Amino acid sequence: MTYLKCPAPGDQTAQIVCAVCHEELVRPRSVVQAAVAVVHCSKDIVKGGIGGRVEAIRPSLPQGPSLQLISTSTRSYASEAAPTTLPGTSRVVGFWLLGCSALVFAIVVVGGITRLTESGLSITEWKPVTGVWWPGSEEEWMEEFTKYKQSPEFKMLNSSIDLENFKRIYYMEWLHRILGRVLGVAFVLPAIYFTARGKLARKDIWRVGGLSLLIGFQGFLGWYMVKSGLDESITQVPGAVPRVSQYRLAAHLGAAFTLYAGMFAMALRILRDHKFARGTLDLKSFAGTTGLAPFRRYAGIVTGMVFITALSGAFVAGLDAGLIYNEFPYMGENIVPPVNELLSSDYAKGVNSDNQYWRNVFENPTTVQFDHRLLATLTYVATTSLALASLHPNARRILPTSTKRLLMGALVAVNAQVVLGISTLLMLVPVHLAATHQAGSVILLTTLLGVLSSLRKPSQLAQLARRIPSESHALRATLQKKIPVPGHIPAAIQPSA
Repeated sequence: MTYLKCPAPGDQTAQIVCAVCHEELVRPRSVVQAAVAVVHCSKDIVKGGIGGRVEAIRPSLPQGPSLQLISTSTRSYASEAAPTTLPGTSRVVGFWLLGCSALVFAIVVVGGITRLTESGLSITEWKPVTGVWWPGSEEEWMEEFTKYKQSPEFKMLNSSIDLENFKRIYYMEWLHRILGRVLGVAFVLPAIYFTARGKLARKDIWRVGGLSLLIGFQGFLGWYMVKSGLDESITQVPGAVPRVSQYRLAAHLGAAFTLYAGMFAMALRILRDHKFARGTLDLKSFAGTTGLAPFRRYAGIVTGMVFITALSGAFVAGLDAGLIYNEFPYMGENIVPPVNELLSSDYAKGVNSDNQYWRNVFENPTTVQFDHRLLATLTYVATTSLALASLHPNARRILPTSTKRLLMGALVAVNAQVVLGISTLLMLVPVHLAATHQAGSVILLTTLLGVLSSLRKPSQLAQLARRIPSESHALRATLQKKIPVPGHIPAAIQPSA
């Protein structure tokens, strides 16, 4: 049994001392912090308030040893339970992560438009600091234009472009880069502040640190990708088209999706835990039924399929594979192209062997488009079956309401994606449709991340925070009956069995 020696009323500096281990406990600011502070030597739940009041001891009355209450106040027993605040990661951090994930979404959309308008190779240098500003004078514009004229893209594709048209593609690439810098500042500086102010739990400090490193790595990947499109050796290859490496493009997009998913999922976890701790989210809103484990795993698999399908779309974009076989569902005369097209020997030539047919999967435009069609179809079937499974009577009975709503949202999103994808193909990849199709993949991923979050149980700390106010209120009512004279608290209270 844990005993607490509490400071006298009005003493704002004294520490609360555990009478068992004699450890000084930091004066708690909330009911949960006090409970966590004493859990190291007992499971007793104690709320110590400023002024020496002990407002709650144990959710259930002990059988045996007495509770020693020192310098307590009868007013504390009658006071209402204070609103619970969840220690660890602050609720503000959740909103901040939501804002950063929205910024990543914007960067993905702008990046897609940059690629579709062939603006990505207009800035031929990487200047992390001085590159913040665009050219401010006509002389500076001519200097940038001269650098672009030395690039393979100008020599092989855009030799007729004038300064005004160059400015248009320059501004597009500049906007994409500046948004990346804004994200870095908007994430790293608040992360340092939240860490210094103790608003991040220890595990979340590591998570935020990992996301910060991923932002920096994403900037490096962006330039590494652009650099592949500036290689002069391509000018010596007959019929070649200057473009960025499809491998690097897929890595760049994959890192962006990973960054978005990490921020968004972490934000949902933090905000839902706080909402549950405050009592504004019913326990039924969380999936606590063991029968939901297979459903949760299937939702995770579908989310992974969406991610992989989006990566295959990056290969389609990198190879301009959307400009061949502009029909659906056929590819030529059949749904599946001839094997000699899918596994062409022209793409099987490697450095050490001419039998590397696996390269067709990543370098043959026909195979890449077929792969994307196949993955998109499988993802559509999987997402639809997941949503329809939620309509089964047993699933409707045990699934949280938020999960069912999000699954209906995922069903709408995946159908919209199919329509957008087919329309983009049939209309020879117009910019507005292709950009919307890329944005739709992020929206579909968002709905499925929401599904996974709605199926997650609240953290143990959130569950503890949810229990304390109501239990401490019931205990105070019981302890009031043990006080014979108002204003007088006995040194020891012996609860009855």
